[in-house]
Amino acid sequence: MSSSFKGLDLFGSGPHRFSVGPRGQLITANFFNGGGDAGSTLQGLIAWQVVVKGRLVAASEAALNALREAVLAQLEATPTPGDLVDTHGRTWSGMSFVTFQEGDRVDRGRVWSVSYTATFLHL
Repeated sequence: MSSSFKGLDLFGSGPHRFSVGPRGQLITANFFNGGGDAGSTLQGLIAWQVVVKGRLVAASEAALNALREAVLAQLEATPTPGDLVDTHGRTWSGMSFVTFQEGDRVDRGRVWSVSYTATFLHL
């Protein structure tokens, strides 16, 4: 099974893995809310975070750039939520693609590749 975001296979060109960030309540110290009291206040649920780490892999530099452009085209000024599906079929609905960070170098050999970290939030 392949992974997808909004039905697009953005990361399937190379190895990649999904990890889920912490879930629960955002708690702030009362000191930071303008109060002098000791203690903490619940602010509500934190945004769910799913991180995809892997490598974009292509046969040429031009093909690698096309993969990059396909991923970057999904980053929007106002993110449109969609379904994020991992390689095991687990689905996170209503996820927004918020950041894409490439590795510090492109590796060249029989194939061209670059590492990346992509972050999705449930806003």
